[in-house]
Amino acid sequence: MTISKLPFQFDFSLRRHNTFGIDAKTHAYLPVTSLETLQALRSDLDATRLPRLVLGGGSNLVLTQDFPGLVLHMCNRGREIVGQDEDAVYVRAAAGENWHELVLWTLEQGLAGLENLSLIPGNVGAAPIQNIGAYGIELQERFHGLTALDMESGEILHLDRDACAFAYRDSIFKHSLRDRAVVLDVTFALPKRWQPALRYADVAQELEARKLAQPTARDISDAVIAIRTRKLPDPALIGNAGSFFKNPIVTAAQRNALLVQHPQLVNYQQANGSYKLAAGWLIDQCGWKGRNLGAAGVYEKQALVLVNRGGASGQDVVRLAQAVQADVMARFGVVLEPEPIFI
Repeated sequence: MTISKLPFQFDFSLRRHNTFGIDAKTHAYLPVTSLETLQALRSDLDATRLPRLVLGGGSNLVLTQDFPGLVLHMCNRGREIVGQDEDAVYVRAAAGENWHELVLWTLEQGLAGLENLSLIPGNVGAAPIQNIGAYGIELQERFHGLTALDMESGEILHLDRDACAFAYRDSIFKHSLRDRAVVLDVTFALPKRWQPALRYADVAQELEARKLAQPTARDISDAVIAIRTRKLPDPALIGNAGSFFKNPIVTAAQRNALLVQHPQLVNYQQANGSYKLAAGWLIDQCGWKGRNLGAAGVYEKQALVLVNRGGASGQDVVRLAQAVQADVMARFGVVLEPEPIFI
């Protein structure tokens, strides 16, 4: 098989395929609708020599330049209930499914568990790679397993939670399986004995304002959607990648020292005794909320979000991110780590 036998497009613009709206191109682009597409790709010597980037919804990506290789755009579809036991109902979704649409679909089936993760941009296949999380729930808490293709060996991988080595916004796909495994589908375990996760004050306050003392999963989803809509810009209107920086984790000693100088420090104790700091609060205290640096800026309603004010390049975003990081380090001695991948 030669590269021409697959439906490649060349010199392809990715502007509509990244939520920052950055106008960068890739040398070659291939929509992936099935496992067979990837298997055919492995047989094409010309294609396998190219650098490779797997793309889902493009919501966790900063394109700093044109990509000189092959973009594999996961476009496979499908979602279904595949089983149940005493503890959970198991739902499988293809990697190319939209994440938020999956959350809404599970709620329509009467299944709870993903509601705190409503309105997170992106596709299902990227969710375990990033171990997405919001409002007190991380994907790993609802994860059962996934199927992936090892592009080097051709082996079909079946990985459970332990094998994925989940951590805060981290997984094995950012380490030993990076640039190697392509996620095909993900299976979730949605609990039958569901308990609402209301640890985050924003969610509790929104439900209180709605006079919902015993909220359903749908109520929580609606509350999360309302909160995110108020705080975060719609990528269709303002280019962005959602929360740009991870909330930094510091030791108890670091947190205590910071509290002496900054009594209003927003922090949350973790199970291991460390503390998570609110990156948005740190950035806001440095005066960045609403400020621009060239065509890139910090969103005026949420300092954790960097935005494309119109025509920003990936390098514009990088320069802004570095300036924010430098100011937070200078004032608080805390390292801010970006969430998106830089290409």
